[in-house]
Amino acid sequence: MAEEVTAPRRGGGTGAQVVAALAFVGVVVAAMWALNGAFKGQAAAAQKKPATCTRLTEVLPARYTSGARLCSVLNRPDLPAMLGTPEDHVQTADGSGNWITLAGGDKIAAPEAHVETQTYSVKLSVDYDHLTVSQMADLFGKDAEPRTVLGHPAVLYSDHTITFSLGGDGGTRPGSIARHLVVAKSAKDGGGSFEVVIWRQDDVPPDDTALLNVARMVLPTVPGWVAG
Repeated sequence: MAEEVTAPRRGGGTGAQVVAALAFVGVVVAAMWALNGAFKGQAAAAQKKPATCTRLTEVLPARYTSGARLCSVLNRPDLPAMLGTPEDHVQTADGSGNWITLAGGDKIAAPEAHVETQTYSVKLSVDYDHLTVSQMADLFGKDAEPRTVLGHPAVLYSDHTITFSLGGDGGTRPGSIARHLVVAKSAKDGGGSFEVVIWRQDDVPPDDTALLNVARMVLPTVPGWVAG
């Protein structure tokens, strides 16, 4: 009766198996690092991509600039950099076009857009009244600061936002400081204007440099702007 003998397989020793296992683990770890880097890159790209503009109420005739158009020129990938917060990204963006009814019953077109980042809120609007910027500066009082922006007369002034309380007894209270820049549509200041407003999500006063950066970059792209 023949005796069966079991011998070890050539080249299949324990040392070789350990080396092969370590090599496999190294490949898996490298792949995981690569995937993690790819996911981070995709997430960063998604953060830099502007939010889609939401169209709110639009009731203005076609001869007026629409809120949707204002939103499209304000909702830019480089807006956070203009504001001095390049690490931010646009969270929400919307535009609307409505009428403002004056005390005498006259109606004025009032299109506007609003874009919000983690740090700042920015509003862009077009005023279709017949007031010049110099006349508006008189209305804003002694704290209004005359400026020139891209060769156009302008005025800078401050007010407070309004905070709405939903809990408790509700109501409203003054919010953070908002900085307004009103700029004439043309160098001649013949009436009508654009307005850029910024305010922060915290209680820190907004930066005038950020406001002026936005105005200088965005206003020349708004319909109705006349180069100085």
